[in-house]
Amino acid sequence: MNTPIEATVLIVPGLRDHVAQHWQTLLAARLPRVRSVAPMGRVDLNCAARVAAIEREAQAIEGPLILVAHSGGVITLLHWARQTRRAVHGALLATPPDFDVEMPAGYPSLDELRRAGWLPVPRDPLPFPSIVAASRNDPLARFGSVAELAFCWGSRLVDLGEVGHLNPASGYGEWPRAESLIDELAAAR
Repeated sequence: MNTPIEATVLIVPGLRDHVAQHWQTLLAARLPRVRSVAPMGRVDLNCAARVAAIEREAQAIEGPLILVAHSGGVITLLHWARQTRRAVHGALLATPPDFDVEMPAGYPSLDELRRAGWLPVPRDPLPFPSIVAASRNDPLARFGSVAELAFCWGSRLVDLGEVGHLNPASGYGEWPRAESLIDELAAAR
């Protein structure tokens, strides 16, 4: 990674437990300055608890901060961005889910998401530069919906093509492009 600033990357996982072959886990093992928010799984969906976990980790980092969120972690980050005072250099938001429509079996229902504080999904412009990396065949979000969200957030949209949900179930472990997108954010401003 050729980061022009000495930024620390904070990894924000989605609604999953620790997955050794997930691209975020592999990325964290390669980066020189990285912290991770602990995965909280799908048992306790409390959005406020996840927001508090991001805040604890972000406040513990000195210097420039770049966030790297995946899936439900993107939505958590949006809620966090509305209430934090922590300066952020940029954020990579990979394959955000469309929480406005019912998710496939095995994922939380709209009622569960609403009760846990996830809805409505924030649509305010983010107060820092951001890149949304979207898939054309994501089972958790339509590309058009993600493009609309990226526009609302003031994010640059990157079309990844057909990469599913960019996770091991979609055939992705390593995702080298993440590092070039992080470098782009680090060079911004």
